[in-house]
Amino acid sequence: MKKLFLDDIRTVDMVYEKAMEHEFDVVRSFNEFLAYIKKNGLPHFISFDNDLGLDEKGEIAPDGYAAAKWLVYESGLDLKDLEFKVHSANPIAAEQIRGLLNNYIKHLNESA
Repeated sequence: MKKLFLDDIRTVDMVYEKAMEHEFDVVRSFNEFLAYIKKNGLPHFISFDNDLGLDEKGEIAPDGYAAAKWLVYESGLDLKDLEFKVHSANPIAAEQIRGLLNNYIKHLNESA
């Protein structure tokens, strides 16, 4: 079972048990997130941070919510069986990610 960890700073063991580290592939930016999924396909589980720091120009980088929106609106992937957790310390953004994904996955499952 593939698991993906999106976070610019934290390591897996800062969010999950240390023994789970080997279960995750780690990506540090929105662009790495897209590249990973385009290359490897949709993982079974994604752990989202929201705030992903600054880009190479020193501007605010696309965040975890942008990654969730890409999955829903642009990826064309079937998210019906996607499991996820939002480990962001930003409570408003965390709720946005959860709300978007939960509502979309619920819609997909009701339409099936």
